[in-house]
Amino acid sequence: MSTLSTSTHVFHRHLHVQPPVATSGQGLYLTDTEGRSYIDASGGAAVSCLGHSHPDVIAAMHAQIDKLAYAHTSFFTTQVAEELANHLIAGAPDGMSHVYFVSGGSEAMEAAMKMARQYFVEIGQPQRRHFIARRQSYHGNTLGALAVGGNRWRREPFAPILIPATHVSPCYPYREQKAEETPEQYGARLARELDETIQQLGPDQVIAFVAETIGGATAGVLVPVPGYFQAVREVCDRHGVLLILDEVMCGMGRSGTLHACEQEGVVPDLLAIAKGLGGGYQPIGAVLAQNRVVDAMSKGSGFFQHGHTYLGHAVACAAALAVQRVIERDGLLARVRQNSVVLEAMLRKAFGDHPHVGDIRGRGFFWGVELVQNRDSKTPFDPKKKLHAQVKKQGFSRGLMVYPMGGTVDGWYGDHVLLAPPFIASEADLSLIVERLSAAVDAAIAAV
Repeated sequence: MSTLSTSTHVFHRHLHVQPPVATSGQGLYLTDTEGRSYIDASGGAAVSCLGHSHPDVIAAMHAQIDKLAYAHTSFFTTQVAEELANHLIAGAPDGMSHVYFVSGGSEAMEAAMKMARQYFVEIGQPQRRHFIARRQSYHGNTLGALAVGGNRWRREPFAPILIPATHVSPCYPYREQKAEETPEQYGARLARELDETIQQLGPDQVIAFVAETIGGATAGVLVPVPGYFQAVREVCDRHGVLLILDEVMCGMGRSGTLHACEQEGVVPDLLAIAKGLGGGYQPIGAVLAQNRVVDAMSKGSGFFQHGHTYLGHAVACAAALAVQRVIERDGLLARVRQNSVVLEAMLRKAFGDHPHVGDIRGRGFFWGVELVQNRDSKTPFDPKKKLHAQVKKQGFSRGLMVYPMGGTVDGWYGDHVLLAPPFIASEADLSLIVERLSAAVDAAIAAV
C-alpha cells in the first residue's frame, strides 16, 4: 500500500509529509495558511540574510523586470550583471578579477572544480586529476560537489557514480584536537596531514584542496583554529595545488566580514559564494576567480568549457546587487559583529551548563550547538532516536525555525542545531530565538 501523500503533486523532500504552506514573510517571520508565524532563526538554510520582503530588494527586482528579465549569456551580457560583478570584485580578496554567475551553491562548487581542472589543462599540466577535501564537509548535491563533500549520509546512495576524491581530517577541535595540543599545534598537524596526502597522491597529480572556510551544515559550524588556513595555503603553494574555499553558507557577511577567509588571513584561488549573495530573493551563486586562472584560459582556449541556461540571470543579479547594497548602506556587517557577542553570551547562558550540550561554537551570526548523551565522555545520542529531527519538530511547534542535522561526528552519530539568523535581528529577536531553542532542546531530549 502506498504511503505517498495524495494531497499534492509536488515532489517534496519528504514524501510522507505534507509541509505547511507558507503564504507571506516579513522581516524575521514567515506565516502559513493557518495564520501561524515562525521566527526564521536559520535564515532557511543560512540564506535569508535580510529577512523577508525587504522593500529595497523587491523594488530593485520590479525595476529590472520592467526593463529586462532574461537574456541568454551566449548572446548578451546585461548592465546589472556587470554592475554586480564590479561590486563583488571591489570587495573581493586580493587578486580576484572575475565573477562567474550561477544559480546556487552546488552549481558554484561544480563550476569551481571544472574551472580548476581546466586551468591545469590550459597551462600544460593535464595529468592533474585529484581533488582533496575533508571528512564531515558539505559542498553541494550535484555529482561533482557531492564527490568532494564528506557527508556520508548524502554520499552513500550515489557512491558508485561519484568521481574519486580523497578526504583528510576536518578542523574539529572539540572532538579531534589532542589534550596536549595547543590550537596552533593542532592546526599544524592537520596541515602536515594534507601535505603527506598530496605527496602520496603525487604533487603533480593534485588539482585542488577544497574546504569550507567555516564548516557548515554537516558538522555544525566548525570554526578553524588560528593559523590553520595559513598553513594550508603554504602547503598548497609549495605543491602548486589550487585552494578552493567554499563560502556558500559561511560567506557574504555571515561570519561578520564579507568573506570568512578575511578573518583567516588567506586568499583562495577560487571562492564559491551563494546563499547570502542574493538573500533568497532569487536563486543565485557565483565563483570569484583569481586573475591568473582567468588569464590562463584567456591566453589558451579563450573560453570556459562550462555553462548553464540561467547564468547571470538579470533579475537574480538585480536582487543580489540590491541585497549587497543594503548590507553596505545599513552597516549590517558591523551590526553582525556587535550582536554576535550578544548571541554568544545568550547561548552560553542558556546551554553552557546543560548536561546534554557538549559544545557551543560559531562566529558572527553563524552558530552551532552540539548535543551529547554524556557531556563528560562526549558520547553522542543513539542515532536511531533522531534527536535532531525532534529538535526541529519541537522548535517548529513553538514558532521557531532552526537547522538541525544528524551525523555530526562521523556521518551517523551525533546531533547538532545550527543558527543563522538574518543580519537585521535585534537583541530582542536573538533573546526570543534562544529562549525558544532552549525549550525545544529540552522537550526533544525528553521525547527521545
